[in-house]
Formats: sequence, structure tokens, C-alpha cells
Amino acid sequence: MTISSIILLSPMLADVDVVHLGISFFLLLFNLTIIVVILSLIHNLFSLPMRRAEQARFFLDVLEDALNRGQSIEETLLSLAQSRDQSLNIRFHLLAAHIESGLKFVEALKKVPRFLPPQIMAMLQAGEKLGDLKKVLPACHEILRERPAGVRSAVHYMLLVVLFFSPSFIAILWLLTVFVIPRFKEVAGGMGTPLWPVTLFLFNHAFMMCVLETSISAALLALSVIYIGGPQSAQWFRRILPVDRIAWLIPWKRKRLQRTFSAMLAVLLDGGVPEADAVSLAGNCTANGICRRHAQRIVATLQQGAKLDAAVRAFDDKGEFHWRLANAAHARGGFLGALRGWHETLDAKAFQQEEAAAHTITTGIVILNGLLVALIAIGAFGVMLATLYGMLDL
Repeated sequence: MTISSIILLSPMLADVDVVHLGISFFLLLFNLTIIVVILSLIHNLFSLPMRRAEQARFFLDVLEDALNRGQSIEETLLSLAQSRDQSLNIRFHLLAAHIESGLKFVEALKKVPRFLPPQIMAMLQAGEKLGDLKKVLPACHEILRERPAGVRSAVHYMLLVVLFFSPSFIAILWLLTVFVIPRFKEVAGGMGTPLWPVTLFLFNHAFMMCVLETSISAALLALSVIYIGGPQSAQWFRRILPVDRIAWLIPWKRKRLQRTFSAMLAVLLDGGVPEADAVSLAGNCTANGICRRHAQRIVATLQQGAKLDAAVRAFDDKGEFHWRLANAAHARGGFLGALRGWHETLDAKAFQQEEAAAHTITTGIVILNGLLVALIAIGAFGVMLATLYGMLDL
């Protein structure tokens, strides 16, 4: 190529470089946008339970402030809705719209069942029956206590593994089982050479291992969706799963249910509600069918003439609730003040068990996936080595 031809082609080459540079820049921006969207989605998913709890705590603070100032709750909520505060979600404005239509606060709250957690809704309704919403607010604050940072980090890491890492690994595992392992079987069968026991185990049980891994991940995924989705997703899963029974069987969930029942029972007893009615209302405030049945057993025991501290054994097999309630009956400052130490203990144990379970599940998934990868690798190398030995024998 002559110098003159290079000079003639140089503008065209410059245009090509500009086009390539533009395409590369566009692809870079596109990839960065996808990464930002994915990270934003992960952040929104993981922070959803905390945002729900923060919204409920903010709403309780608004109620408490209105009651302390002697202002009507309905007027406070309407004035707050008219302020056009961007932090207020659509359900808050829907609640304000029902109040503006003439409904009282608790009646309007029933029209927006997804605005607050079911336990808080039930407690506020119990406060209305008690005649003083302010008395139930301390119990509401107790069940909305924020998780420690260590617990949040452990749970978020577990969710990251369950929602993203584990499904990707399962997809790869099924691809290997359906497309790769059968080819290894054909090669091994054609050579007729003896295989390692590990390879034979992989060939015979590959499908069952995939089913087991998929079942474990599906169960953890369902629990993760319930945790992230909150009460709304729990209501949907109740059609196919015994959600209340599962919550009662999970140790830290059971402790929080016991704390909710105990806190609300203490508030109602301090308010002068008869014991049987207080137990029934406290059971409803847990929003759990198992707790409601335990509360019905306690009411039946009370109707037979038993004392309350003895009847609550139906709710706590270890007897600690019985001992705490018996001492609270003789303490000054009311039941809620006397039982606050036990409520804090239940919370601390629940946080500890939740953090330990999150670490255990995450570690178990990583180890299980690592063992499956090692098994597949050893089995594949076993086929190749058996084939190589067969070729050398020939």
C-alpha cells in the first residue's frame, strides 16, 4: 500500500475508530446500568422488612404524639396527609381518605389491612376495646424492636445465597445432569472399563441429588419470600403451607410470639380487663392460629377454676412464663413493667438464634454445593481416567 492510499483511507479509518469507540462506550453504559439496576433491586428487596418496621414505628410515634398532646388522631392523620410529605406511602393516604369520608380511626384502619403488621393492627383494636389506645403503644413498640446489625448482616448474606447463588448453581447442576452426565455414561459404556465407585454413585444418583438440592432450595426460597414479602406473602402461602405451624416451630419466631402474647396480656391486665377476655384478646394479637388455640386452652382452664399463672402453662411448656407471671402479680408498677425484663430476654434469645440459624443455613448451602461440585468433578475425571487406562491397555 502506497503512502497516497494510506492518506486517502485515513479519514475512513478514523470514522471506523469513532464508531467502535461509540459502541464500546454504549455497551459500557448499558452494562453499568444493568449492574446498578440489579444492585438497587437487591437493596430494595433486602431492606423491605426494615422499611415496613420503620413505617410502623413512625406511625406509632405519630399516634403517641397526638395522644400526648390531647389532639384527635383523625385530625392529626388528616393534617399529616395534607402536608404532602413524600415519605408517606399510598396506604397512609388511603387511610386518611377513609377517615375523611367519616370513619373513625380504628374503623378506617380495618379498611387498609396491609398498612400495618397484623399484630399491631390487632393490638390497636384491643386498645380501642380497652378504651385507651395509649396503654397498648408500649407493647406495640416492644414487638417492633429493631434487629441488631449482626443479625441483619447474617440474614442478608443468607438471602443473597438463597435468592441468587443457589438458583444459579441448581440450573448448572440440572444442565450437567441432563446433558453432560449421560454423555459420560455413553463413553464409559462404550469402553467397557471398570469405573470408580464415586463415578458409579454419580451416575446412579445424579437425578436424586438434583431433586434433593432443588427441594432444599425451594423450601428456603419460600421462607425467604415470606420474610421479604411480610404478612401479605404469608397470607398467600397459607393456602398451600401451614404458615402458622411453621412459625411456631421456628425457635426465634416462637419466642417472639410468646413475647407478643405476654406483652399484650400484661397491658390488658393492667387495664383491668377480666383474665379470660385478656387472654383471648392477647391470643388474637399474635395473629397466629397456634397461639389462638393455646389461648383458648388457657381460657378453658380458667373457666375450670384454675389461676392465671397456672393456666398459662399451656402456652409455655418450660414453665418460665408461669414463674414470671406469678412474680409479676406481686410486683409494683403493673404487669408490663414487671415482665419487661423477660420480654427483653426473649428478644435477645430470638436474635441470637436467628443469627446462628442464618450462619448455619448459609454455611450448609455452601458446603453442600461444594460437595456436589467435587463429586461431579471426581466422577468426570474418573470416566476420563478409566478411558485413558482402557486405551493404554489396548
